[in-house]
Amino acid sequence: MAGLSACGYTPAYAPDGPARGLRVQVAVDPPTDRNSFDLVAQLEQRLGRPETPRYRLSYKIDTVREGVGVTPGQEIVRYNVFGKVRYVLRDIATGREVTSGSTDTFTGYSVGSVDVTATPPNTNATVATLSAERDAYARLMVALADQIVTRLIATSPSWAQ
Repeated sequence: MAGLSACGYTPAYAPDGPARGLRVQVAVDPPTDRNSFDLVAQLEQRLGRPETPRYRLSYKIDTVREGVGVTPGQEIVRYNVFGKVRYVLRDIATGREVTSGSTDTFTGYSVGSVDVTATPPNTNATVATLSAERDAYARLMVALADQIVTRLIATSPSWAQ
C-alpha cells in the first residue's frame, strides 16, 4: 500500500478514498420487472446492501431492440439491444440531489438457428432464441449498473464526505 500511495493512488473504498461513503450506504429503489431486478442485483453486488443507508438511488431504464442481421428471405437472425439508464442519487436525510446522470450501452444476440435448407430459410429455435434474448438483456443491465457505479465513484469526491 505504501508504494501505491507514494504514486498518488488511493483505492476508491479505502478509509481515505473518494468513494468511502458509498459502500453499504446506497439504497436502490426496488425492482419492478426483470430488467430492473437484474440492474438492482448488480448495483447491490457492487455497492453492498445497506442496513442504514445514507443515500437513495432512483433510476429509469429504457431499452430498444433492433434487428441487424437479415436473411435473404428477410428474417432477422441477429438483434442489438440498446439500453439507457437515467439515475438520481439523493441524500436520504435532506432529500437533496447529490448527483445524477445517464449511461447507455448495448448488447446483442443471435437467433438460435436458421434452417437454410428451407425455402425461404426460417428460424425454428424458439427456446434457444428466448434464452439468448433474456441473457442479452441481463448482460445489458449488468453493464449499465457497472457504468453507474463507476460514475458514482468518479463523482464521489465532490459530494461524498
